[in-house]
Amino acid sequence: MKAVALTHYLPIEDPNSFLDVDLPKPEAAGRDLLVAVKAVSVNPVDTKIRAPKDGVEDPPKVLGWDASGVVEAVGPDVTLFKVGDEVFYAGDLTRPGSNSEFQLIDERIVGPKPTSLSFAEAAALPLTTITAYESFFDHLGIDRDGADSGQSILIIGAGGGVGSIGIQLAKAAGLVIIATASRPETDSWVRELGADHVVNHREPMVEQVRALGMQHVDHIAIFNDMRHWETAVELIRPQGAIVSIDATNLPMPMDAMKIKSASLHWEFMYTRSMFETPDMIEQHNLLTYVSGEIDAGRIRTTLNEVMGPINAETMRAAHALIETGTAKGKIVLEGF
Repeated sequence: MKAVALTHYLPIEDPNSFLDVDLPKPEAAGRDLLVAVKAVSVNPVDTKIRAPKDGVEDPPKVLGWDASGVVEAVGPDVTLFKVGDEVFYAGDLTRPGSNSEFQLIDERIVGPKPTSLSFAEAAALPLTTITAYESFFDHLGIDRDGADSGQSILIIGAGGGVGSIGIQLAKAAGLVIIATASRPETDSWVRELGADHVVNHREPMVEQVRALGMQHVDHIAIFNDMRHWETAVELIRPQGAIVSIDATNLPMPMDAMKIKSASLHWEFMYTRSMFETPDMIEQHNLLTYVSGEIDAGRIRTTLNEVMGPINAETMRAAHALIETGTAKGKIVLEGF
């Protein structure tokens, strides 16, 4: 089968940073689906794993953790899907990625592709959707169905992939959304997705939020990096909660968090698949829920650009764009 892979960890400008390779087609066993991949999305996690470092991969390593496709075969223990089903999923960091014609994936972290979306539109969603959903509803304890309607949430880094779907999930839950954006195009983007207010995260945010008449906010999601930590601590309400997706080595003073009895939560959407946690199937459940919300017209894809075909040259271009840090929404590659 065709695949895009790497043997060395190189700068993306190096033509050998990705290679077109031919690998054996895998076979489904246990609860695995064998998926014929139709489209893949590129995420910051791909660029972080590919970043220059020592090490040689033999056989070549396939990256990619966002895909949509069609079930080609099923393992003997599969109960949730059948051959021919259209699916979308974010994958498992401990297994070969989605940048190949066929991929094995545990059915418990797979959802039914929204019927109203193309494969490219669907591939833009799984990783960011799972991340935002787990951040809001699992970690922050927000009620998905509106019981916390009217509460406020500050989404820092709202114009990226996670923030783009996060705005929509928060809006569906009835929250008042303060989104951050630093450029005119991302400001327009987050407003279009449903943000009630927009502040610039490249300028002091405490003053901007308080100018909206809010001394504190009920929930904060840090969807870019932890350089905004002290701002988040200042703005979170007493007994409120902050969630972050950033693995940081920056200082994180905790004195004010203690005084406020506020809590900090970490979100890493691969935890369930990496450790095969007892609740691993919750990712299937949440993707199924979001698929239904999309088909009902309450949530839209965050796809911003489609590139193709899925090969080494196009993958290098997509990674280069992600590394600029200026992409809005999601970048998808379609077709081998």
